[in-house]
Amino acid sequence: MKIPYEIFISMRYLKTKKRHNTVSLNTFISIAGVVIGVATSIITLSVMTGFQGYFRDKILSAISHIVVMEYSGAGIDDIKSLKDKIENVPHVQATTPFIISQAMLTNRDRVQGVVVRGINPGTEGRVTSLEKNMVSGSLLRLEGTGRFPGIVIGEDLARKFGMSLGDMLTMVNPIGEETAMGMVPKLRKFELVGIFDAGMYDYNTGFAYVSLPEAQKFFDMPGRVSGIQVRIDEIYNADKIAREIQATAGYPYYTRNWIEMNKNFFSALKLEKIGMSLILVVIIVVASFNIVGTLTMIVMEKSREIAILKSMGASSRSIMNIFMFAGLAIGCVGTAIGSAIGYGAVAIITRTGMITLPKDVYQVSHLPLSITFLDVLFISLTALGISFFATLYPSWQAARQDPVEVLRYE
Repeated sequence: MKIPYEIFISMRYLKTKKRHNTVSLNTFISIAGVVIGVATSIITLSVMTGFQGYFRDKILSAISHIVVMEYSGAGIDDIKSLKDKIENVPHVQATTPFIISQAMLTNRDRVQGVVVRGINPGTEGRVTSLEKNMVSGSLLRLEGTGRFPGIVIGEDLARKFGMSLGDMLTMVNPIGEETAMGMVPKLRKFELVGIFDAGMYDYNTGFAYVSLPEAQKFFDMPGRVSGIQVRIDEIYNADKIAREIQATAGYPYYTRNWIEMNKNFFSALKLEKIGMSLILVVIIVVASFNIVGTLTMIVMEKSREIAILKSMGASSRSIMNIFMFAGLAIGCVGTAIGSAIGYGAVAIITRTGMITLPKDVYQVSHLPLSITFLDVLFISLTALGISFFATLYPSWQAARQDPVEVLRYE
């Protein structure tokens, strides 16, 4: 296959004048600029994507994909009928009732406000991954027949209270109950029967689980629940499936999906990723100025050769192609090397977990990295596109040179 002479000449222009046939310093600097820009972009976007994926997985391990609740807040009493309706909706895999309310937990001189969830230990695992998150004890012990009812709390809350399995703590309902002495807070002792680690500090310190019957007694909801948790087969279709469930259940029920329940959090992550992507594009643009500078210097240095080529019949388009090929070669090589370095760095950091983070600040103990094909493709195409546009002005300057004027002063 015959190589176009424009490519042959452009490759020669990127090498040194000496007989060593090596890449010139300017070419090397230009390639290095693209490499740094592309590698930095891949690593940074992998961090953003990793955080999104990590928090999504951890959130979905603690909450259901969809919840069905009642408008008035009084609770749902026709539990079985509603569950049957929901389970007949396509894409619904499992359901389980729950109660949710707020209370305070106390142990000796320490107090912590928590969200208390009353669950069915036997069916909770079908909807959430709470059972898999247990680091000690078991959800099934919530149904124990001991002297005190069981409770499950997060690892960080247990550490804060200095508690281990079998220890006692007190749950306080500030709303309380009416007595002859007036309104008195309701108190109930619970035995710690399980400790979970949801992977997020807020969940580990802000959630507590008791059995559904105990929650009904403590929050005065006999025979009623706060809502129905739903697990579906496609999490990114939660909005559509939630609307179908609401249409099936009818009034007075409404639905909320996991995206709505964490909308502000994921919107902030998405906005941050978009903003970071724009900054990374600017980094690649700055790197492309090296290409402009290199090609401009080559045009000035090779003006005599350009004039000779034109005198021999080379068209202005061919001259432009020579320098455009040279710039694209720099962009392609830099993008390829940068992608390899970026992907390799992500793989090494992910496998070794070498970068640790303070868990109480960032919610995670290690830097989560995740790279997708679309992210790499976006960065690569952006780098190549910017490299191409960086070649236009120097190539145009070379093509518009008048060979007569150039050779006259040689």
